[in-house]
Amino acid sequence: MTVEITARHMDATAALQDYALRKAEGLKQEFAQVESIHVILDVQKHRHIAEVVVQAKHRHRSEAEETADNMKAAIDAAVDKTERQLRRLRDKTQDHKAAMRQTEIEKERGL
Repeated sequence: MTVEITARHMDATAALQDYALRKAEGLKQEFAQVESIHVILDVQKHRHIAEVVVQAKHRHRSEAEETADNMKAAIDAAVDKTERQLRRLRDKTQDHKAAMRQTEIEKERGL
């Protein structure tokens, strides 16, 4: 699994890159299907923009972009949005199978 950090229109400090890396590693630990993560940090005038692109198994791709007053807040918001998207994807697949099993059990009982 690879984690890439790209800085556009700015020189990202080592501390900022480490912060983004730790947040991306948290996504990797929580979701086993994640194959690669690309964090893009950008500054346009006074806006700090963080974009997180996650490539997961079975060609699932999740993208989130957030703008904030400081870069750490933008990274946090983008990672949170990506986490919600991945959780929704994981819950869809897991719930779908569970619902099918529940339907079969109800049919057997005659409900």
